[in-house]
Amino acid sequence: QVQLVESGGGLVQAGGSLRLSCAASGRTFSTYAMGWFRQAPGKEREFVAAQSWSIGSTYYADSVKGRFTISRDKARNTVYLQMNSLIPEDTAVYYCAARSSVIVTTSSLSYNYWGQGTQVTVSS
Repeated sequence: QVQLVESGGGLVQAGGSLRLSCAASGRTFSTYAMGWFRQAPGKEREFVAAQSWSIGSTYYADSVKGRFTISRDKARNTVYLQMNSLIPEDTAVYYCAARSSVIVTTSSLSYNYWGQGTQVTVSS
């Protein structure tokens, strides 16, 4: 059974940085794509970033491009989301997700497994 556990959320001032971690277990993830999504109160869940575990290719939402970086540590089975230059609009619960395919997609419907989420709050 795949388990995804996020950590690293918190409260930060605008312009600050946070690094989210997603510890993955229960599978060999070489044939998976890993994604980060977020959901703000009253809004739909939206795509943030994704990476193919084996190939390493990445994809970002336009709203975070140039500010956020997704990466993975194969030895630790962990995916990271480095978030810089945070703005209040980045406030949301951030979710890690895994998809049993090497192909990266932006649709939440394509991801099979989800973590419990971690809250990120950016104050102005």
